[in-house]
Amino acid sequence: MPKKRPVAIALAGALCLVTTACADSTETTAATGGKVSAQAGTSGYPVTLENCGTSEKFTETPGRVVVMNGASVAEVSTLLALGLGDKIVANQQTYGMSEVSGRAAAIKALPTGDVKLNDAYDIPREAMIGLRPDLVLSTTSYGFDEKNGFATREQLKEVGANSYVSPQGCDQDTSKMTIADSYTLLRDMGKIFGRSAEAEKLIAASEKSIADVAAKVKGEKTPKVMVLFSNMAMGGNDFSSVVAKGIYNDVLAKAGGTNAFENASETSFADLSKEKVAATDVDALVVIGYNDPNPAAYAKKLLKEFPQWPAAKNNTYVALSDSMYLGPSNDLAVAKIAKALHPDKF
Repeated sequence: MPKKRPVAIALAGALCLVTTACADSTETTAATGGKVSAQAGTSGYPVTLENCGTSEKFTETPGRVVVMNGASVAEVSTLLALGLGDKIVANQQTYGMSEVSGRAAAIKALPTGDVKLNDAYDIPREAMIGLRPDLVLSTTSYGFDEKNGFATREQLKEVGANSYVSPQGCDQDTSKMTIADSYTLLRDMGKIFGRSAEAEKLIAASEKSIADVAAKVKGEKTPKVMVLFSNMAMGGNDFSSVVAKGIYNDVLAKAGGTNAFENASETSFADLSKEKVAATDVDALVVIGYNDPNPAAYAKKLLKEFPQWPAAKNNTYVALSDSMYLGPSNDLAVAKIAKALHPDKF
């Protein structure tokens, strides 16, 4: 289990690209306020991104990609969804399970680079340089912080490597993250690797699936849902991995629910006492398993511990993993949660 710092940063935690090529160079302001420029050509290169204040120019498809841990699977799952697993020379991301059939096994089969990780359970500077990457992906800017022993984006550039921080990760605050950021990540990777058509196809399918679910639950009562990571501590109280804000709330809204603890914190996670949890009406549980082989068992334990909850009386819970976080599979989380909250609509 990762230590508190990297988990809190990444989970409490990219610029939207225009994917059309044209005869002359174009420049477009991205949704996050950055700029993207693309010059014409059969290959679509060069591609330049303004990512968290750093300009990254790609002259060809990256062939040696390193995916940092960051307590995420967003980046590795996005690459796999685009058929880019063969570009990865070292991956440190895994949830141990996935809602997508075969994805957990595909992630497990990826090379790790035989790296000895540091105290933050990630790739230290010297090991990173030794991997000879041409692209390094990090969920937040934490992965490029020199104070934590990581290679900075400047140091990577000196050895010919591009770097990329995923959407909402610039300031290490992912509390404003939404499903749209998952699409931005897909579009960015599609542009960088020349897979824009594939990215748009995945986005269109996800948008359609979510719209279909949202239409079925529209106008229904919105149950109060408690979202938390199973068997994980990130603070001093009994319930320090309870979600307050972020992409999770967007998923819940699309599924016809609302976060019971949305106002408990201004950041992504609330650090709650057992008494506060007990005093809150919880209609349903969503338990996310981060390298926990049995999040469903944890959900059942909580329902037994708080029998006064409507969720306990109705045995309403959903165990999820990667689909609830940033990545290409949010539509699966929306569908599973909606079916649990509004079974009569499916």
